[in-house]
Amino acid sequence: MQYRTLGAAGASVSAFALGTMTFGRETPEAESHQMIDRYVAAGGNLIDAADIYADGESERIVGRWLARADAATRENLVVATKGRFPMGSGPNQLGLSRKHLAQALDASLTRLGVETVDLYQLHSWDPHTSIEEQLEFLTSAVAAGKIHYVGLSNVTAWQLQRYVDVAEFRRLVRPVSIQPQYNLLAREIEWEVVPAAEFNGLGLLPWSPLAGGWLTGKYTRDTVPAGTRHDAAPGAMNGLDRRRSEERTWAVLDALAAVAAEHGVPQGRVAIAWLSGRPGVSSVILGARTLAHLDDNLAAADVELTGEQRARLDAASLPHVADYPYGELGQEQRTRRLHGGRW
Repeated sequence: MQYRTLGAAGASVSAFALGTMTFGRETPEAESHQMIDRYVAAGGNLIDAADIYADGESERIVGRWLARADAATRENLVVATKGRFPMGSGPNQLGLSRKHLAQALDASLTRLGVETVDLYQLHSWDPHTSIEEQLEFLTSAVAAGKIHYVGLSNVTAWQLQRYVDVAEFRRLVRPVSIQPQYNLLAREIEWEVVPAAEFNGLGLLPWSPLAGGWLTGKYTRDTVPAGTRHDAAPGAMNGLDRRRSEERTWAVLDALAAVAAEHGVPQGRVAIAWLSGRPGVSSVILGARTLAHLDDNLAAADVELTGEQRARLDAASLPHVADYPYGELGQEQRTRRLHGGRW
């Protein structure tokens, strides 16, 4: 397993993180613990949770695993969680106010059975709470020893920049990471979020590296495999139909299948390897539902893509935007940045 720093922070994290969103909901506790065992044995050290996953049960499952782990193993781990969304009823049971964050953090620490969480992430933007209030609370939590590092999740580039600017101006704790959706079918964050993160030293922790299973090759133009989240949730069908109708989707899958055939591996491994090699990525969050899925995902560490193969995947997956400033001009700027060039 390769290790990288968490953005500009000094902590080292493995190139692959273990996402726990399925724990306690789609993945029973016994198998969840087997997955953590397998992940740690492979050299992984970043476990990512959130209070809202399975209504807190995901954190409890991780906490019970931590309770039986030996001290050396626990010390090597970077345990991350998130807070922002409602865990109960009432007007103060959600958001990023000092009141809710204090309650949410203490509840997460209790469920995880730890005194300190290594990375505490703001799960999404809150338009009703000032950034000063959020960062003042997080600064006090760091001083109290409850948090080591602070991260962001699901924010835009201007929001990311506001957090950094306020932190520096007010001398408050500065975020070190950002968790965005990022994969071969969702590259729009490269327009502004990725440059903003790199400029400010925030490491990327991408979620959904397989685009909800699309990049495994199991979807076709005409069928949805039984037992998938899309098959079980009719409300997701609008997004499914949109993705199916876009020719870019099939161009990406064709290119992915060709590269996978050249390596003799499943398509998903190539998709994860591509993402792991993108600029600014500290660790890719693996969202496996089963032990077999996790084993297959971890095997992406053995896939080494050539420059020509990456170029093919880049070309097929490039989001098409014709208008200023994200069209031709934006693409030229991104190309120069990726290759270290200047205007």
